[in-house]
Amino acid sequence: MADSDQQYDFYDDPSLDDEQSIVSTRNIEAFGRKVTTTASHLMGPLSEQAKHPSQYNAAMIEVHKQFKRPSVRRNVLSMAKTTPTDMVRSKLSANEIQHRALSCLPDELLVNIPEDQSSYSLFQGFQASFPDFTEDGRKHRRRTSRGRKLIDDGNQEPPGPHSLHKLKKEKSDMMHELELLSIRKNMASSEIRDIDNKIANLAGMRRLILDRLAALEQDETMLEHDIVDVEGRLEEAQHLVDEAETLAAQTPTKEEEDLAIGHDDGFMSQSIYEKIPAVSTPPPKTRKARVIRRKSMPILHEHFEPGSSIREIRAHRDTITALDFDAPFGMMVTAAMDDTVRVWDLNAGRCMGLLEGHAASVRALQVEDNILATGSRDATIRLWDLSRAHYDPHGGQFGRGGDEDDDGIAFENPDDQPVEPPEGSMADCELITLRAHVDEITALHFRGDIMVSGSSDKTLRHWDLEKGRCVQTLDVMWAAAQASASLGSESSWRQTNRALDRTADFVGAVQVFESALACGTADGMVRLWDLRSGQVHRSLVGHTGPVTCLQFDDVHLVTGSADRSVRMWDLRTGSISDAYAYDHGVTSMMFDTRRIVCAAGEDVVKVYDKVEGRQWDCGAGIVNAEEGKLAAIVEKVRVRDGYMVEGRQDGIVGVWTC
Repeated sequence: MADSDQQYDFYDDPSLDDEQSIVSTRNIEAFGRKVTTTASHLMGPLSEQAKHPSQYNAAMIEVHKQFKRPSVRRNVLSMAKTTPTDMVRSKLSANEIQHRALSCLPDELLVNIPEDQSSYSLFQGFQASFPDFTEDGRKHRRRTSRGRKLIDDGNQEPPGPHSLHKLKKEKSDMMHELELLSIRKNMASSEIRDIDNKIANLAGMRRLILDRLAALEQDETMLEHDIVDVEGRLEEAQHLVDEAETLAAQTPTKEEEDLAIGHDDGFMSQSIYEKIPAVSTPPPKTRKARVIRRKSMPILHEHFEPGSSIREIRAHRDTITALDFDAPFGMMVTAAMDDTVRVWDLNAGRCMGLLEGHAASVRALQVEDNILATGSRDATIRLWDLSRAHYDPHGGQFGRGGDEDDDGIAFENPDDQPVEPPEGSMADCELITLRAHVDEITALHFRGDIMVSGSSDKTLRHWDLEKGRCVQTLDVMWAAAQASASLGSESSWRQTNRALDRTADFVGAVQVFESALACGTADGMVRLWDLRSGQVHRSLVGHTGPVTCLQFDDVHLVTGSADRSVRMWDLRTGSISDAYAYDHGVTSMMFDTRRIVCAAGEDVVKVYDKVEGRQWDCGAGIVNAEEGKLAAIVEKVRVRDGYMVEGRQDGIVGVWTC
């Protein structure tokens, strides 16, 4: 005890700092042995404690001595403050801690566990999907059981306990397999419900994204319109700057004026008179069309199902006689028997304005970029620049006073009847008027600076749009007479159905490409002209009624006729490659890269898919038939990139995807 007391005095010496009082490993081991000895004395038999009470007191005194050491006291206090989590963490490795953290679920997830509609457990589902119970396993068992049955039939055993036990076991296996099949059926049904829920969620997401795409394309259209407006103002500003520079160059300087005055001896020299500008009328400004091409193309309609209705517009109060548009969700121009020509914003379904100038109804028109050509019963052709319209897609008008919102309301087009837009919105759009025909214009087509028009005066006119004059006249009757003379025929005009010839247009359709011209006439002939020589290059014979529409590309020519057929011609051979028959005469037809659409005297548009090789109907007739309503007959139809516009006899214009 003397040694221990001496050691105790050393550690309790107040002259030593706590930092220097470090418990060595040997001292901790000694403390452990003393604690163990004390515990053994405490847990020992009572008889021994009664015999030696001093040992217990000595042990407790020794423990108190050890607790008086500062380092031991700090260790004990720090252990008392340690949380159980820290104590457990100190005993676990890092990998085990990460595993337990990942496998731990928060209380929120445990509370909001969705109810499982399946009546089977996860283990039963796993057991049912085991390879022995799949389709391949069942086939293998059927083959095995079939072979076993054949063997059993060949070696039938007399009924007895062994056969009874075997049959019971076979029945138990079959019942177990039947139960597993029920589990698999339930699993398949659950998968179908999950797929249906996912499809519904994806359909909702698709609708949201379609709305977002529509908003983006609308913003895109408005931005492009603003760019066009800025470009127009920039041209005007540049023109004013050029005029100011020219005027400044013509105005003499002060030195030149002083020099002229110094050489004059009279009161007012002649140079003073020369400096006075002459009063003259400035030459009229030449209106040159600005060809503005869209920098982006809408793609919203490509994400709708074919045959979906995009919009219906009450465009006119009478039958639509002609219509065309430049691009999907772009500008559309319609003409009707009510002697009006209207320009529309397809993106908003709003009328931009009226084109005034023709003295009669318009029978033919074409829109290319922002340039419009219209041919009327008054035997004139007018060119228009639609980019000069005072129209704001945001809802107002450019360059007009008043509240823009009020002007925008006047542009709205409800379904009951067409609302007249403000007057003068298209006043600056007219470019030039072409006069050469002596009867109504029934067909026209232009490409670049070349335009060809057909009229009831039985002639075709070749126009130079840059100079604004007719450069060539093609007489269809003379060409027919020349062809008949070369073939030795007695008749100079190919006769067809007389009843149709009296009501049909003499020139039903034309299309021009550089020096190539295709023309369809009332005798059912399709003539291919060479504009360089003014001669018919080839005549295509096949239709038995007046040709009402045609269109060609680099390989094929598609024609529609009042003989209720649409024919496809191979331009390389001049023969018919395909033909389609309908119940009524074809009044309008157009094709794009994939589809041929035509109006054939019905309340729907006939669509032929060239890729899939199938025909189907699209239009208001199908939708209205489901609602028990009637739709008007379709007269005109146009299509571009799967975006179709059709005009009806009641003046309504429908916009569809096809």
